[in-house]
Amino acid sequence: MPKPEIRKLPGPEFEALVKRDKKYISPSYTRDGLYSAAVERGEGVWVWDVDGNKFLDFAAGIAVCATGHCHPRVVEAIREQAGKLMHMSGTDFYYPPQVNLAEKLAEIVPGSPNKRVFFSNSGAEAVEAGMKLARYHTRRPYWLAYYGAFHGRTFGALSLTSSKAVQREHFAPLVPQVIHVPYPDCYRCVFNETYPGCDFACLKYVEDVVFKREVDPEEVAGFFVEPIQGEGGYNVPPQGYMKALRELLSKHGILFIDDEIQAGMGRTGKMFAIEHEDGVLPDIVTIAKGIASGMPLGATVASSSVMDWQPGAHASTFGGNPVSCAAALATINELESGLVDNAAKVGAYLKGKLEDLAERWEHVANPRGRGLMLAVDITRSKESKESWPEKRNAVIRQAFMRGLIILPCGGCGIRFIPALLVTREEADTALSILADTLKEVFKR
Repeated sequence: MPKPEIRKLPGPEFEALVKRDKKYISPSYTRDGLYSAAVERGEGVWVWDVDGNKFLDFAAGIAVCATGHCHPRVVEAIREQAGKLMHMSGTDFYYPPQVNLAEKLAEIVPGSPNKRVFFSNSGAEAVEAGMKLARYHTRRPYWLAYYGAFHGRTFGALSLTSSKAVQREHFAPLVPQVIHVPYPDCYRCVFNETYPGCDFACLKYVEDVVFKREVDPEEVAGFFVEPIQGEGGYNVPPQGYMKALRELLSKHGILFIDDEIQAGMGRTGKMFAIEHEDGVLPDIVTIAKGIASGMPLGATVASSSVMDWQPGAHASTFGGNPVSCAAALATINELESGLVDNAAKVGAYLKGKLEDLAERWEHVANPRGRGLMLAVDITRSKESKESWPEKRNAVIRQAFMRGLIILPCGGCGIRFIPALLVTREEADTALSILADTLKEVFKR
């Protein structure tokens, strides 16, 4: 079984680099002491730091490296394209990689059979394009988004984001006319008394309260939806919810805007997470992160009837860069050639093991997710469901010291998002490290 190799943490090269980093790098980055390594190179699900420590990476660059670090065919595509054309700007000129990728996305993204694509550089930019397009197409001023949502940090995307107060602190006023509603998180449902028996109570709240007391639905341009909520806690909606939401939005002419930035590109065992519900076709889909396996690229995909803005309404100098497009085409090829299926199979295996772990440990609760987008909570007790973020952070830190990189999410969640080529053996290694870590943190 492959294992991490830890020499010294923190190492001397890391400490020297951090001194320079503190002098020159913005302090806004959330480097909170959980990880004391400066990564130098990577291969598959493994990374090595500047001090020679080897880590099992179950973060994948925050779900970016879909095909793993430095996948040889993605690297080959980047090198080949960089040797021919690195930049031309698709705003003013045509070039094959951009058109080729747009054609491929129009084929695989769920929705209308006739689609168009706007390219950008990141998830936040893809969301900004989605906001502008929704308002342009509908001529309506409002958007809906969920509490716990993370859609990015630029002003428009941040106005939709409601993951952590610190992300919005001191940036007001944000873009107006954004209304937040509760996400369908059945584990911590806030509607048990108001709507006993569920039946998508959180959706009833939108119709009974939001549309009657806050905004007429005829003024809402679009609803930004994460089919599985990411930063907010890897919350999975109940089956049937997305279909009911689609019907409600269609009734009022509100665009269904599917944010697949973290959940898309095979992460959940299907190419796009919304595909876990049959027949739910979004009007606009935003994509980034795993689309180019590490290269900067975002895409906003919409039906041709919705993407009807005029020339000059929106543009990007670097969006759809030929090198990034080449990387994306190679990435999609690898995903279609078996990595999406692997995410489903290894993800099911890993989820089963996490469920076993939750059965054995009092403070491990709520195993959830789809494919290789999985999480568990660290709680004070299963009965109370009370978050225990201090212990959650201790688990993440101690796992790192043993050579496993995992990330937090939500109030007390730990997420497992390795590259989609991860093997069962590598999953077993991660689980073994996690079990040893829990014994250390909870002294059992």
